[in-house]
Amino acid sequence: MRSPLRGMVTLLSLCLLSAPAFGQESPGTPQTVAGIVDFLVTNQAVQTGDFERDRAAAEAARDAISRALLVNLTSVPLASSSSGFLYRLNPQLGTMERTTQSFGSFFVERALTAGAGQASFGVSFSTSGFDRLGDLDLRDGSLVTVSNQFRDETAPFDTEGLSLRLRSSSITLFGSYGVTDDFEIGAALPLMRLTLDGERLNVYRGDPFLQASGEASASGIGDVALRAKYTLAHAGAGAFAVAGEVRLPTGDEENLLGAGDIGFRIMGIGSLERGRLTLHGNGGVVLGGVSEELIFAGAAAFAVQPRVTLSGEVLVRRVSDLADLQFVSAPHPTFAGVETFRLTTGEMGTTLANAIAGFKWNVQGTVVLGGHVAFPLVHHGLTAPITPTFTIEYSF
Repeated sequence: MRSPLRGMVTLLSLCLLSAPAFGQESPGTPQTVAGIVDFLVTNQAVQTGDFERDRAAAEAARDAISRALLVNLTSVPLASSSSGFLYRLNPQLGTMERTTQSFGSFFVERALTAGAGQASFGVSFSTSGFDRLGDLDLRDGSLVTVSNQFRDETAPFDTEGLSLRLRSSSITLFGSYGVTDDFEIGAALPLMRLTLDGERLNVYRGDPFLQASGEASASGIGDVALRAKYTLAHAGAGAFAVAGEVRLPTGDEENLLGAGDIGFRIMGIGSLERGRLTLHGNGGVVLGGVSEELIFAGAAAFAVQPRVTLSGEVLVRRVSDLADLQFVSAPHPTFAGVETFRLTTGEMGTTLANAIAGFKWNVQGTVVLGGHVAFPLVHHGLTAPITPTFTIEYSF
């Protein structure tokens, strides 16, 4: 037989569940992607008796989720600025000759530039369906934001959880031009589409109640990137270069299409290009934008035949302003024996890591088709199980 206290808690919860669903989407609901995230995360119904803690935890969770979306949608590395075809002038013959047998990697930069007067243009198509935020599943309701639990019971009796369905698709236009044999400039223009819909579900003793729902979509230009690379040294098959990138805040921050602030990326690049095998390593920092970062990346590309190159890459980012979510507990201020759990942020600083495997195929002339898949090596931040990308590039 349950105690009078538990009966009182039950009665209050049932009264709450029978109230009108003020949180459900209405014409006044904010329709930006960021507004929908705020609406779903902060629309709380579970009674905890501590409004200040509820608000602080809800705002922290909202900020963490929005930050994870921004980091993964607006600051991801763009396609490599280097062309698949690298040329140098043969002084004995007076003609331009290809200097490498492979077509390089997709994201990891190579130290050599395309060559003086050489230009390339490409376009990539990519799509991601995100299903996890840290260790929490976005789609099955396990992203619980607040719950009440009796200390002598193994599971909460009253919970609220989010279900989010998020998809990002992008078309990125990129190009580069060799000013000299050692100096190259380039740019990248991402065109993005983002869709989000979700529900906030209150479950009391196994009975579900829709507390809030919302959806939004946005399309537009992302943050434009301007690039430059200079090869500092050549040593046989090896080379070393430095590169810089400026991300302009051209994307719509309210719809998570842009960072809202200018960002700078500075990298050192080392390459070893020997015959059919090429190895590349990148290391650098990101300042401004969504967050400061330390970046490390490595790639290996192998020309299995003159027209086909296979590549594998690993990208690692240490993001200073990104935190995983965690639960904190506190005694319920009104009901003895009841513990309240709230979703909030952990310590700042998170490491993201992804692996990429793909191929490049020289179909004709200087036209190169490519395809690769990316998948997470760790579950931190916002992750998709797999992200396929198709590219086409032309050098002239």
